[in-house]
Amino acid sequence: MFSRVAKRSFSSSAAQNYKVTVLGAGGGIGQPLSLLMKLNHRVTKLALYDLKGAPGVAADISHIPTNSEVKGYSPNEQDGLKNALTGSDVVLIPAGVPRKPGMTRDDLFNINASIVRDLAAAVAENAPNAAVLVISNPVNSTVPIVREVFKQKNVYNKKKLFGVTTLDVLRSSRFLSEVAGTDPTTERVTVVGGHSGITIVPLLSQTKHKDLKEDVRDALINRIQFGGDEVVKAKDGAGSATLSMAQAGARFASSVIKGLDGERDIFEPTFVENPIYQSEGIDFFATEVTLGPEGVAKIHGLGEISAHEEELIAKAKEALKKNIAKGETFITEAK
Repeated sequence: MFSRVAKRSFSSSAAQNYKVTVLGAGGGIGQPLSLLMKLNHRVTKLALYDLKGAPGVAADISHIPTNSEVKGYSPNEQDGLKNALTGSDVVLIPAGVPRKPGMTRDDLFNINASIVRDLAAAVAENAPNAAVLVISNPVNSTVPIVREVFKQKNVYNKKKLFGVTTLDVLRSSRFLSEVAGTDPTTERVTVVGGHSGITIVPLLSQTKHKDLKEDVRDALINRIQFGGDEVVKAKDGAGSATLSMAQAGARFASSVIKGLDGERDIFEPTFVENPIYQSEGIDFFATEVTLGPEGVAKIHGLGEISAHEEELIAKAKEALKKNIAKGETFITEAK
């Protein structure tokens, strides 16, 4: 069902101008992400914000000859965050501390939850109509935090709040190609569930390689689910997946902008408010969606999946329910 190839079908009108804001632009993800957004021809205004370093990043990438104006903002200037957000069409939030050796994404929660909460409040007040792309981990909990803040501010739009799970998609394509001996650019894997550990479920049965040997399949799925650990270990305390995450964030942001711009047949898996398991108390779940001028144009179902994938999804749902509740409780108990 999901072996779609996006058609290059454009709206008849000329492309619009888009302002993109990166919150956390001075960090390990934020810097390369800002660079990649500077290279996106649809982005004509790029606002970079961080506690420190954003004006320097802005000055650096402003020398690249693409048709966009770049400006950096900091909390040291009056209304820095407000000015960075005002008029923004897309807000990317990679802000937060990186994962270190031995840390799980949940270990990051107590630090990053407060950061995301405060930034979400600023977005609600200054860019309430923007598409908001949450990268800060743990995504399974930070996206619900943003929703609760937006609800309190009466600006929540479920079609414009996204958890970026695209790195799981990129890893799936790369790792599958290594196992199958194929070109990774030709592999498309739909990844559903969430964005940590066992909540990440690649639907390998919907690829050309549904007949992988069981031990190969299981090892591949485990690597996709815990691929981030490889990077954390390899960097030996110096950070987590920043460059690949920046590419994932830029790809998803590009898809969102294409949808806003009226380009058709833009499909991406993403962690959104999803009706698929809401009857079981799970408000958020990543499935493939069609992106459009209002954000999410259509949420797709799982399609035909294997019995093994059904088992993986059952385990993912148990973990997700707890992750989502953790984010919601962080806000509701703080009232």
